[in-house]
Amino acid sequence: MTVEQPPKVDTRVLRILVVEDEVLLAMQIEDVILEMGHEVVGPTARILEALDFARHAALDFAILDVNIAGSQSFPVADILIAREIPFTFATGYGKEGILEEYCRHPVLSKPYQASDLRLAVEQIL
Repeated sequence: MTVEQPPKVDTRVLRILVVEDEVLLAMQIEDVILEMGHEVVGPTARILEALDFARHAALDFAILDVNIAGSQSFPVADILIAREIPFTFATGYGKEGILEEYCRHPVLSKPYQASDLRLAVEQIL
């Protein structure tokens, strides 16, 4: 008699960097991440702080708004790429708002639903 094993569930707590300059959206993102049982790093609405987190923080994933108070978050993405930390961009411009060299990375098109954010996080597990 063979006993079926339950499906393996990944229960890791991820440390997720949130770079978003819209305060209400950052709060919503934080709520979704916390509801999923993960930890939020940030959120930050400043590029210099985001660069510091990207360089030095223990991270498993990041959500990067492309346009942060008039600056682009691509330098943050470069650091994450060098550290092999997965991330997704968030932008109101969709894939068209992403420079060609970053097109292989996922994009959450604003406005997006909490379910889209959950899926983006779950895909890295």
